[in-house]
Amino acid sequence: MVIPDFTTRPSHSKVQQGGRLWLMLAVLLLGQFMGLLDVTIVNVAVPTIGADLHASGASLQLVVGGYTVAYAMLLITGARLGDLYGRRRMYLLGAVVFTCTSLVCGIAPNSATLIIARFAQGAGAAVMVPQIMSVIQMRFEGPARAKALSAYGLVLSIGSLAGLILGGVLVSTNLLDASWRSVFLVNVPLGIILVTLIPRLVPADEPRGTRRLDFAGLVIAVPAVVLVVLPLVLGHEAGWPAWTFVCIATGIVLAGVFVLVERSIAARGGDPLLNLAVLRAPGLISGLGTLTCMQVTYGGFMFTLALHLQQGLADSALRAGLTFVPVAAVFGLVGFSWRALPERIHHLLSPAGMAISVLGYIGIALGFHDGTQDSPLLWTALVVGGVGMGMTLSPLLTQALVHVPSTKAADASGVLTTTMQLGQLIGVAAFGTVYLSLATPLPALPLARALSSAHAMSTSAEWMALLSLAGVLCGIVLARTVRRAERLDATG
Repeated sequence: MVIPDFTTRPSHSKVQQGGRLWLMLAVLLLGQFMGLLDVTIVNVAVPTIGADLHASGASLQLVVGGYTVAYAMLLITGARLGDLYGRRRMYLLGAVVFTCTSLVCGIAPNSATLIIARFAQGAGAAVMVPQIMSVIQMRFEGPARAKALSAYGLVLSIGSLAGLILGGVLVSTNLLDASWRSVFLVNVPLGIILVTLIPRLVPADEPRGTRRLDFAGLVIAVPAVVLVVLPLVLGHEAGWPAWTFVCIATGIVLAGVFVLVERSIAARGGDPLLNLAVLRAPGLISGLGTLTCMQVTYGGFMFTLALHLQQGLADSALRAGLTFVPVAAVFGLVGFSWRALPERIHHLLSPAGMAISVLGYIGIALGFHDGTQDSPLLWTALVVGGVGMGMTLSPLLTQALVHVPSTKAADASGVLTTTMQLGQLIGVAAFGTVYLSLATPLPALPLARALSSAHAMSTSAEWMALLSLAGVLCGIVLARTVRRAERLDATG
């Protein structure tokens, strides 16, 4: 997901009119849909991938997380490449890389190849996706822009849900005897269509060159993240040897070095990867705290529930995908319609949403406690959890950005977007480790496996509830900050 930067204004000489304008929008939204689809479509295919490729739990975490880490770390750089070399050119390049790496994922002979291809696929998405909002901002104006942004928001809302359902359908129907491979191969014909249409329907644009690449920041940030996440993924299978703690400590040190380097670049008048000065904006730090708690639990929930349903309860991929529908559907619906609520309570929605999420995760923990998924409590908890997520995220993004100066809006959007993606990645690594450490691996007897998996899922959900409680506290600070800033604005 990319947070829109509404500070960009269209060039009136380049705004298109007529039917081609909406055909261009369809081409842009197809790329957004593909990039978003691959965040969730893999979740329901993970157990099948593990069984077919004899992949360990850690390898499956990297299959899911590899895409996210590359996407998160290269997203800002991808946006700047569009600024330097042209939005259409980078959109086309990203689409080509995404399509080719999807093919490699689909024919991967082993888990190592699949993991590497997933990293490359995430890199392609990081180049492709940032150009979409930029082109919309450049090519649409007035009522046309409002319609385009509404369509963009609709794609964001349905993309995750479509990924879960489509992933379940493709794996369960075993289309063309491709099993899990179809969840990647489905991108190939879509990608070919996209690559064919981009030169025809998306106008060329002149590079602006207003932002520069921060190679120093990128070279430090990527290993810092990898050195923290990789031991979290591999540690439980390796028995937590000394090197895992050394790597984590080194990653934390590199994170500190990254902060110093970014401040130094900014002080010299450069263009850092993340301009940390933007954190002084009222509400942004508390908003990042709330967002981190929400995204870590969300990423962990999606990964662990898919494993529990299919490996623990032996559900089909289709049934597992449909189990996610109440969460994803309500998440999207609430996130899309929260503005209909009275404006005077908008500042309370994020902490209230996190509190509702606490109840949802507690209900999920209790609902799975007996090793089945037919409890009315569980289905209620899934709906409650979706309400909490939707009530938290969209208001949070708005409130965290509302007091950011327009000159720093792009930097703030970059910080929030990176936090969202890294939060999901950490959730997969951390909660995946909790679940895999407690669940009895195959080939245990079905009843023993179901009970063990239920215990692992319940324990994971309990920790998700606890982290969501921390998000409530951060959300309260955000609400108070937003309210205080509103009062100051009102009094002049």
